[in-house]
Amino acid sequence: MPRNVEIKARARLPKRLQELASALATRRPEHLDQTDTFFSCTKGRLKLRQFGGGRAELIYYERPDSEGLVTSSYVRTPIDAPDQLHECLRNALGVRAKVRKHRTVYWSGQTRIHLDEVEGLGSFLELEVVLRPDQSVEEGEAEVKHLMGALEIEDEDLINVAYVDLLSRETEAASPGKGDNHSSGS
Repeated sequence: MPRNVEIKARARLPKRLQELASALATRRPEHLDQTDTFFSCTKGRLKLRQFGGGRAELIYYERPDSEGLVTSSYVRTPIDAPDQLHECLRNALGVRAKVRKHRTVYWSGQTRIHLDEVEGLGSFLELEVVLRPDQSVEEGEAEVKHLMGALEIEDEDLINVAYVDLLSRETEAASPGKGDNHSSGS
């Protein structure tokens, strides 16, 4: 499976990040509106990413929820019939959550810089160093640390969970009484 070294961070100053990312970019940015539907699964994460216009991909990935730099493994599969696949997976596995975002992707060498506006959460940045098969994780980590400095990302900006987990936390926090057991029976 292909591998990334990555970080995710809150974007304190989205406009400043856009300027810095643009200055680092080795290609023109790509603007994407994405809806990620996460399905329940026993291992890793499985999502159907829809871009609109019938474009979609199924993505399975394994990534630890830990502080700082993480290495993830993933498989991406282009999908020709996303609505039918969505229905199939929804019926077979159940939907965990949906994440909607506007993403601007900048490339800096072998690194994808994502500036994300996530519905219900706000502004974020992701760095994903796409490792070559012969490349060490340590080389990818060095690249992430270099770009964190260039993009003015501080350690306290880092988050250790996926957007879907942040949304789940927000939903649970907004649901009064969720998890409370005030009934006298049971």
